[in-house]
Amino acid sequence: MKIRRIDFEEKGLNAEHQALALPPLEYEVTHAGEHPILRMLSYLVVAVLIGLVLYLIHRLFFGGNEETGWALIEATLHDPLFWSAVGVGLLAQVIDGALGMAYGITASSFLLAVGAPPAMASGATHLAEVFTTGISGVSHLKLGNVNKRLFFSLLAPGIAGALLGTYVLSAIDGKVLKPFISIYLLVMGVYVFSKAFRRVKAQREIQTKKIIPLALFGGLMDTTGGGGWGPIVTTSLVGAGHDPKTTIGSVNFAEFFLTVVVAASFFSILDHTVWILVAGLALGGLVAAPCAAYVTRHLKVKTLLMLVGSLISLVSFFNLYRAWFV
Repeated sequence: MKIRRIDFEEKGLNAEHQALALPPLEYEVTHAGEHPILRMLSYLVVAVLIGLVLYLIHRLFFGGNEETGWALIEATLHDPLFWSAVGVGLLAQVIDGALGMAYGITASSFLLAVGAPPAMASGATHLAEVFTTGISGVSHLKLGNVNKRLFFSLLAPGIAGALLGTYVLSAIDGKVLKPFISIYLLVMGVYVFSKAFRRVKAQREIQTKKIIPLALFGGLMDTTGGGGWGPIVTTSLVGAGHDPKTTIGSVNFAEFFLTVVVAASFFSILDHTVWILVAGLALGGLVAAPCAAYVTRHLKVKTLLMLVGSLISLVSFFNLYRAWFV
């Protein structure tokens, strides 16, 4: 018999439950950051982010390159691909900041449109997402938005699906794969659009047997398509009635580990050009937060879903037209 430890603290989380005549959340959910394994994982996230920054600085200025770090920076600033990535990163981060999802599918759709191969688009997107997903995941954990049971149900199958997707991208010619990825992104655009007209059902208990195949599929499609973990996994779970806050927090925290594994696996199959795209995506994302806040204040979520879904669908349709008829 399970002894439920109920959290009766006066918090916004439980206030919403009270307004909907739902029982208060369990203490282990609202205080997930106190769980020793999750706390250790949060320290690991911070260590990985610091290590990655130090590694990039070392490669840039002390890596034994023929060119100095400043010369590489100057060459990057004169590369049109870099400025294209800046624009893509700005748009993708505005959408992600306002909706809480769709960074990957937006960035991948536009990177494919500017001529990046599928593996390059997916690799650059996941490398840029390492920092955003890491900071987001730890923040959700500290705010008590991570359900440990849901998190661990998502983690292993999500990583397995992502690694399978990496193998698919490395084993199949990009020109052959590009139309199929564009079709997937087109479907995802329609899916995001359709979310504006759906209603959330009643809350249900977490069913591990159903979450594992969802996470596996989400990880696979996220890597092969360059994005989709949030739109597939988060919206499916929330649409099935799971608590939105703990679902978003758990999915985001799991996404960091998935993203790190994918980014590491892409190191062996991508050339130095990927860092130009990553730098552009990161720079565009840095200046996007105020824009996202403005969009969120002035547009309803339903309107934003329709705009983003239409935009992703149109860009993907353009990519399909160019791949098949040009």
